[in-house]
Amino acid sequence: MHWALRNAAPEGWDVYQTLGLFIYRLERLYIPDLAVVPKKLLVERAKKKERAPLAAAEAALAVEITSKGNASHDRSAKLSAYASGAVPLYLLIDRYDEGGPTVTLFSDPHNSRYRTGLRKPFGEPVPLPEPFSTELDTSEFIA
Repeated sequence: MHWALRNAAPEGWDVYQTLGLFIYRLERLYIPDLAVVPKKLLVERAKKKERAPLAAAEAALAVEITSKGNASHDRSAKLSAYASGAVPLYLLIDRYDEGGPTVTLFSDPHNSRYRTGLRKPFGEPVPLPEPFSTELDTSEFIA
């Protein structure tokens, strides 16, 4: 998954694991499985030795990959949290969806909810809007 996103990331952006995103509206820190953030932003923060967590809205995309134990939390609580934090895109990779393994891209956050959700079964490409403007290949998610 990391490499698929890295290949889709626009120039100047990178994919990070264990990067905390602070949701000011909820006064909580969330750590998505993956986050796509401008490299320049993190370099500038490092130069300034800034220790405050990154505002969630600075990420272009937050990704959660469900496990049996956290699937419902990723589907509801984190969905609401990332929308509250104005993360433009939330990608939920859900191996445990009752209809079979799916990838859902949520977009257009407003009032703690995403207005749009595009759900695809594993194996089908998922179109990623700006700043990506490409398709995410999910064919390798099947394994």
